[in-house]
Amino acid sequence: MSDNVSVRPRFFDPPASSFFLFGPRGTGKSTWCREQYPDAVVVDLLQPDVRREYLARPERLRELAHQQGDGQVFVIDEVQKCPELLSVVHGLIEEHRGWRFVLTGSSARKLRGAGVDLMGGRALWQEMHPYMAAELGANFDLDSALKHGMVPVVVEDDHPDDVLRAYVGLYLESEVQVQGLVRNLSNFARFLEVASFSHGQVINISNIARECHAAISLRD
Repeated sequence: MSDNVSVRPRFFDPPASSFFLFGPRGTGKSTWCREQYPDAVVVDLLQPDVRREYLARPERLRELAHQQGDGQVFVIDEVQKCPELLSVVHGLIEEHRGWRFVLTGSSARKLRGAGVDLMGGRALWQEMHPYMAAELGANFDLDSALKHGMVPVVVEDDHPDDVLRAYVGLYLESEVQVQGLVRNLSNFARFLEVASFSHGQVINISNIARECHAAISLRD
């Protein structure tokens, strides 16, 4: 699923230094970066050929940076797909040539668990969330927000039901299953469906477990 959504003004002010920009898939991080930094050098790690190049030789980024002038902005999209780049970025920041790095990603958890160089505060940690009602202004619709949520890639599509279904499937495969966050994926998928009917109600764990046909377990 692409992060390419319509550009709306977001309530997000970027820091003046290098920073990580994390947020769920489809919140518009890549689109915002293209709008905010139109002249940036972009390393898109979602592209298989680009990812293979930098996984094989992370130092390619240093070669790329030295071909640019001082003060250049670099956007590294989905940096968690090649965490080895962070050591290279750290070194480039230490060169004090005014380069700025915007490191986007949908999984801060994966970076934290990988034991990689997180640059000791030289890049701030920022997050981009789904839309707020005020960002949509007159286009905000409460019924739609309750039914489809506020993730931009869903909100902006002409067929939100289909996109939301695909989004949930991608979330289950890419975030939950791949990262091993739960042991029983089918139980978790049923839980998502049951939980969607429980908004605004007192949560009864026993009832939810019964509807999901699952035993109560903090690890499931």
